[in-house]
Parts: sequence; C-alpha cells; structure tokens
Amino acid sequence: MTNKKVENLIIGFGKAGKTLANYLGNKGEKTVLVEKSPLMYGGTCINVGCIPSKFLATAADRRSFSGESDAEYYKNAVLQKKALIAKLNKANYDKVASNENVEVLDGLASFKDEHTVQVRNGSEVSEVYAERIFVNTGARPFIPPVPGLEVGERIHTSETLMDLEEFPKSLAILGSGFIGLEFAASYAKFGTKVTIIDQGDRILPREDEDVAKEVFASYQGLGVDFLFGAALQQVSQDENAVHLSYTVNGEKKELSVDAFLVATGRQANTEELHLENAGVEVSERGFIKVNEHLQSNKAHIFAMGDVNGGPQFTYISLDDFRIVKSFLDNQGSYTRNERQPVAFSAFLHPTFSRVGLSEKEAREKGYKIKVATLPVTAIPKAKILGNQTGLYKAVVDAENNQ
Repeated sequence: MTNKKVENLIIGFGKAGKTLANYLGNKGEKTVLVEKSPLMYGGTCINVGCIPSKFLATAADRRSFSGESDAEYYKNAVLQKKALIAKLNKANYDKVASNENVEVLDGLASFKDEHTVQVRNGSEVSEVYAERIFVNTGARPFIPPVPGLEVGERIHTSETLMDLEEFPKSLAILGSGFIGLEFAASYAKFGTKVTIIDQGDRILPREDEDVAKEVFASYQGLGVDFLFGAALQQVSQDENAVHLSYTVNGEKKELSVDAFLVATGRQANTEELHLENAGVEVSERGFIKVNEHLQSNKAHIFAMGDVNGGPQFTYISLDDFRIVKSFLDNQGSYTRNERQPVAFSAFLHPTFSRVGLSEKEAREKGYKIKVATLPVTAIPKAKILGNQTGLYKAVVDAENNQ
C-alpha cells in the first residue's frame, strides 16, 4: 500500500475538479486528483454528455446532404465522434498532469475516515490523507427496477448509445424529458424509426403545456411515435431485437426494436464513496448536502457539480469552482445565493431554451404575472430557414414588469 499526505484531494475529473486542481497546483499546493475511469478525463460533458451528443445531433441535421446509406452515414458519424472525444479526453488529461504540483491517480476512491481516502486500481491500493477533500464525481443514468432491464448490447443509456456503430433501424426510448427527446430527434433524422414510451400523458411534464404542445407537434412531423400512459413491465433481448412488454390502461402490449434507450433521469455517483465513513450527509436521492459555500456538514469536505444536487450543466460545475475558489481565497463573497438565473438550451426539434421561471413555476410561487407569446411564424428568419415550428414566450412579474 502506498501512503500519501497532501493539502488537497479532488475526487472526480469533471469541470470543477480539473479546474480546481490546476488552480491549487498553480498556487503551489500539493494536490491529488483521483479519477475512476481514464475514459472520463474531463468529465461527463466532454466524454459522454453534451459534446458527443451535440456532435451527433449536428451530423444528423446534415444527413440530407450526404449520398451515403443511412447505415454508412451513421457509422461514420459515430467514428468521427469517437475520434474527437479521444482528442479532447487526452487534452484534458495532459493539461492537468503537466502541473508539477498535481498528481493524477487512476482508481476507485472510497472514504476510510473524514480525512483519509483509499484509492483502488486493480490490486494496487493507495491511501491518501488530505486536509481538504473536494468531491466532483457527477451523476449517472438512472435505471428503473424493471425485470430484464439491464444495459447491454441492445439496451442503452444516453452514455452508451452514442458508441453504437451499427445503425438501428428502430429505436424505443423510455422517457420524454430533454435527454430522451434530444436522442429522438437525432436518430429520427439519421433515418431510424423512433418510438417514445412514457407513463405520463405528455412530454416535458415540468415545462409549460403550451410549449410542450409545440414541441410535440414538431416531433410528430419528424415521424416519431409516442406511447403515453404506458407502463413498462418486462424487457428481454436476443441477438435480433429488444422485446418490450408494457401496459396501457391495463391492456398488455408488445413492441420489438433494434435498440432501446433508457432516459429516465440521473442519479448521484456517491454509493462507492462510502461517505458514511466520513460522516458526510446525503439527500434521499444520494446527493451530497451542501451549504452556500458548497461545504458538506464536514467543513473540510466540499461537493461540486452534479453530485451536490444542483442543475446538471457543465457551466454550473464551473461556477461551483468559482464559489469554492472564493471561499478558499478567504473572500467567501460569491456563494450559491449570488448565482444569477441560469439559461439553458436543449437540442430538441426545434431547439428549446429557457432562463428564469416558467409560467407554471411563477404561478406556483404566487407571482402575479403577465404572459406574452409570439409564434415563430411571425419572425422573418423562420421563413428564411424554412422552419416555422415553435414559439417565443415571456413571463413577467405584473407588479414590477421584470
């Protein structure tokens, strides 16, 4: 066993973790950065999230300009995506590993006590004692407890489907949130027959109904099928297909497809950390509880990025770094409470973007509001682009017009 003693230990090579490692290293502080998988240098966004999914979404939008078959075009897009991600992964590793005060340690981290973490990489075990510990382990796709539902050759999460080189002629997606809808649009444009399965009665249940209706109509135009009120009961797969058994209003139904994507949300990567050994408190869903400075109930243990239960965007992880940096610099002036409303976009069909409260959220919070909508058809650019589906919507506080 190798023993190390450092000022800072960072668990997870995500946006916040890698940025903090370089910052602390540049200050001359000895820092160890632990990453479970070399395939994740740089974090979720670079390797299995926003960048690869948007690369494929862009390739899908360009499909009509290629003379290749659907299968050829799709495989080439996946191979190009893999090449790009490999370059970004290496660049992220090199940038951190070149810092003379930072050591990158591959392996699975687990707490021994509130200052000591064991790192296992095969038969090799290292024990790291650190004055401060920063957790940046992110989140992973949630797999609901359905008989036979196990990720494999034909059953995928958002992280594994993008590595599938064989073109799926048919794809079923469980879930109609942003992730499921992003993949539905991309694969429909690649030429795949897409079916979305959801227990609810509409897509995007957290968004305003008028907005969701616009998106739904657009997806129908892409040829995407929807099965609402459908409860998945059983899944099986063989060398030819995935077989789905589900019920609608108590009636049993079957569907067989080439591939199946589970897009039912994400959960915290905390189980393997054994946070209980450090006395760190987590929420019912496993996310680390933090204060406005991103400290856990143990003041020297911080949680940054998806693992603390905040909005799951890479720029939030970067902003978490700013919050921690402010605290470490003995300023503490920038906290979670000072964070401005965060704009976000989802690459749906058409693209969905929002900042601030939706109409539904504003009413639930008791605001007196004014609402204005404008159809995309009223904008000349929409006519130029030939894409006239969608709307613009503004929700305003009626008392101050903000």
